[in-house]
Amino acid sequence: QVQLVESGGGLVQAGGSLRLSCAASERIFSTYDMGWFRQAPGKEREFVASINWSGGSINYADSVKGRFTISRDNGRNTVYLQMNSLKPEDTAVYYCHAANRVTVVAASEEYEYWGQGTQVTVSS
Repeated sequence: QVQLVESGGGLVQAGGSLRLSCAASERIFSTYDMGWFRQAPGKEREFVASINWSGGSINYADSVKGRFTISRDNGRNTVYLQMNSLKPEDTAVYYCHAANRVTVVAASEEYEYWGQGTQVTVSS
């Protein structure tokens, strides 16, 4: 069982930056594909970014390309999401997801584990 704990959310003004972290409990974290998803009130959970187990394959939603950067540190069992140039429409609860292997990176149902989420609020 993999436990994921997100942190780093908060309130920021438009144009600002935040760095989210997701710490995994499992020692074999380095073999897992990881993804960040977000869910705004009244909306479905949507894909933000993904990184495969080696870090060699990275994908982003069109809405965050050029502004967000996903990375991972397998030595620390942690995946990060650097968010720059934040917009009010980025406001959501951000969730970290993990899977042994993912075929469709943007499909949340392909991921076996996820955390409790961290709130990101961007004011205009």
